[in-house]
Amino acid sequence: MKLFVGLGNPGAKYAENRHNIGFMALDRIAADHGFGPWKAAFKALVAEGRFGSDRVILLKPQTFMNLSGEAVQAAAGFYKIAPEDIVVFHDELDLAPGKLRLKQGGGHAGHNGLRSIHAHLGEGYGRVRLGIGHPGHKDAVAAYVLHDFAKADQGWLDDLLRGISDGAAALAAGDGARFQNAVAARIAPPRPSTGDRRPDAAPARPAPQIAPDPKAPDPNPGPNAPEDGRSPLQRLVDRFR
Repeated sequence: MKLFVGLGNPGAKYAENRHNIGFMALDRIAADHGFGPWKAAFKALVAEGRFGSDRVILLKPQTFMNLSGEAVQAAAGFYKIAPEDIVVFHDELDLAPGKLRLKQGGGHAGHNGLRSIHAHLGEGYGRVRLGIGHPGHKDAVAAYVLHDFAKADQGWLDDLLRGISDGAAALAAGDGARFQNAVAARIAPPRPSTGDRRPDAAPARPAPQIAPDPKAPDPNPGPNAPEDGRSPLQRLVDRFR
């Protein structure tokens, strides 16, 4: 059994904030894979589903970001899920928008939601870091993460969320590489190879045709060729000089 945790802040006011990308990831997984309805439990919203034989619990804490650990600890204790089977989806300032990194264990890097989970469970859980970019100055961070995604972000955001949904079964099975490949296929799909010549390529030029020199020796003389090596054409030319 796996526990997927999405971090964010509850309420319509925050629903489209950059800080809520963890909630968005879980919402996409639940909608695409037919998870049960969201129910209130453990100071959170919970939905259950399966990927084959792998049972997965989705958890969206409703305690606000800086108290997320309370809900995660309560759910983990109830379902008897160890930290290594918990994966937390969260926004990441230090990654470019649309980038994703999968990590097991480590520090919280000042993220309030991770800080709270650290305090309740330690650092052994996994996390999916979802890049939202950085505003450029630390004083602007709070306003930046609590602001909605811009219209210009919707393209990469949709690709990222779809990729997470595509790879969710692999993540539940513990195959992190296949999960990341599924995300990469959405963000930067491979270009089909048609074998056609590039439109900007210059057409091939025919090789220049050079007339043979009648005075040149025959490069392939036959068995009856004279000893001096002259070709029949050359001997004929010499005869009429």
